[in-house]
Amino acid sequence: MVQVVFLIGGGLLTTYLALSEVGEGQGVVAGFSNLLDRAPEKFVMIFDSSHPAYSYLPGISVLIGGMWIANLSYWGFNQYIIQRALAAKSLSEAQRGLAFAAFLKVLMPLIVVVPGIVAFVLQADISKSDEAYPWLLNNFVFTGAKGLAFAALIAAVVSSLSSMTNSTSTIFTIDIFRSFIRPEATERSLVFVGRIVSAVALTIAVLVAPQLAALDQAFQFIQEFTGFISPGIVAIFALGLFWRKATANGALWAAILSIPLSFLFKFLSEGNEAMGIAPVMNLPFLDRMGLVFLILCAVMIIISLIENRGQDNPKSIRVEKGLFYTDPVFNMAALAVSAIVAVLYILFWN
Repeated sequence: MVQVVFLIGGGLLTTYLALSEVGEGQGVVAGFSNLLDRAPEKFVMIFDSSHPAYSYLPGISVLIGGMWIANLSYWGFNQYIIQRALAAKSLSEAQRGLAFAAFLKVLMPLIVVVPGIVAFVLQADISKSDEAYPWLLNNFVFTGAKGLAFAALIAAVVSSLSSMTNSTSTIFTIDIFRSFIRPEATERSLVFVGRIVSAVALTIAVLVAPQLAALDQAFQFIQEFTGFISPGIVAIFALGLFWRKATANGALWAAILSIPLSFLFKFLSEGNEAMGIAPVMNLPFLDRMGLVFLILCAVMIIISLIENRGQDNPKSIRVEKGLFYTDPVFNMAALAVSAIVAVLYILFWN
């Protein structure tokens, strides 16, 4: 919680100082007004197909397409996130934690996007997009605040690494090693295997991380390639939870086909210049995620219906109304966040 305060506080301070610079001594409100006047195109949230960044944010598909797959996969079906909710003292506390995270997420445009637009307006001397925020920190934030923000960032990274390595080792050790390789393994051997897996995962991360420095937008790269897996994850969990006819074999084929199908549509969209193969379609990666999700759902449904001959799976999860209970505080918070997002889209639609 401490690192969240310093990260959010440092981000808001950076935004405040950047807007003050653009406001030319007249305050942050004047600075934001100047941004709107000098770079109105940067505030457009729904792009048309002629926009240079359409492949990243494909128009209305942002609201009704693959963006839902990306967010449901990360916020709803990711063990890294789920284990934090499971650590709560009660269901209501877990729900309030999620609502608090949603409010923090709403602040991201103010903390991340607005400073980036400031860097554009001030014609920052940078060569790629990922250098905009460090440029702002170096030029506008005083040394003490930079130190606190950096320390909070390191703490947050270490905390996230701990959760991710724990998730990685748990999934491999319990779901793969104990289930398929050595069912009779003792607790001591499972702990040992988990530690080895954690070390291997961190080693791979250390080797891969420097390669991301050459990218113009590392975050965009990560989002696109995690999108090879997320359609399968969402299809498996969605049908597994809410369709009682779903079978394990249907889920297995959804998991197997998620990456190959995603690579196929990426190849068809981009072609291969070295092989002399031209693109045959223009499919932004968010749309690709949505399309692959629909195909995998169809595959799961067909396999499950054939396997069970249309009957309910006796091992299916019984979803009852009580599972979806939310307390009034969470309901009000969800309504407030939804309203804020809706207003932002109305104001900056195009």
